[in-house]
Amino acid sequence: MDLSVIVPLYDEVDSLEELTGWIHQVMESNRFSYEIILVDDGSRDGSWQKIEELSIKNPCIKGLKFRRNYGKSAALNVGFNACQGDVVITMDADLQDSPEEIPELFRMIKEDKFDLVSGWKKRRHDPITKTIPTRLYNWATRRMTKIKLHDFNCGLKAYRIDVVKTIEVYGEMHRYIPVIAKWAGFYKIGEKIVKHSKRKHGKTKFGLERFVNGFLDLLSISFVGRFGKRPMHFFGFFGTLLFILGFGIAGYLAYGKFFMAEYKMTDRPLFYFGLLAMILGTQLFTAGFLGELVSRNSYDKNNYLIEKKIGIDSEKT
Repeated sequence: MDLSVIVPLYDEVDSLEELTGWIHQVMESNRFSYEIILVDDGSRDGSWQKIEELSIKNPCIKGLKFRRNYGKSAALNVGFNACQGDVVITMDADLQDSPEEIPELFRMIKEDKFDLVSGWKKRRHDPITKTIPTRLYNWATRRMTKIKLHDFNCGLKAYRIDVVKTIEVYGEMHRYIPVIAKWAGFYKIGEKIVKHSKRKHGKTKFGLERFVNGFLDLLSISFVGRFGKRPMHFFGFFGTLLFILGFGIAGYLAYGKFFMAEYKMTDRPLFYFGLLAMILGTQLFTAGFLGELVSRNSYDKNNYLIEKKIGIDSEKT
């Protein structure tokens, strides 16, 4: 199979028929073999009923339905587990991403040998309250990750199949899939300017809080990516540094008391600073040691409760 198109959605019933018809038209005109995997993230507006109707008309349309809303990362992760195409395309369900971009994204993966190609909505049809924070967020992500992309959060992306079968997306980490892919060893990451359209139906599911959450997620994934497998390198280093500093202060005060002057060590504020440094150093070192004993990959991290399926084998999810 040439292509898998994964579309996470939440309350997008009005867009689904037009979107899937548009994707089908592009696939037929380019003679691609394909599947469309629609992941219903707990919709309550009849989206799943529409998916059932569309799958009857077009066997290439498959569906997964969560019993409740888990978020975009969860939807993408189960879609990655289920897909079969050589090239995997992800896109949003609100018709703001154009399926006309798919052939060129496919070519960049197959011919230019990119591991991942991210869309760049250079000209956005969003209010200024969204565009300015987005630019700041993308700037900060570029600086911290050293990945030269302009639009990390663009939903329109293309991947080689082994990329999506290797990485794991959880929490709210869908914003940082290029970062996760890079740290998994997929370094050839490209970018393509894509068309961004105005939303035709419904309303956006994201508020301003996503930028605060995005920044916190960036700190989290940066830490986990660098020290998740070796927490002692972080906690142990700073713990040892603080303990040595505190011990040095205590040694200096003790030397001064016995050989230089008569005074009470507890009368000097420096004594309490040294004591605090040794206590914090010991605690950090202990935290690093415990972190080495506890695996960061819990067994139920991606244990999402899927209520219904269409055309998806059980062992693939």
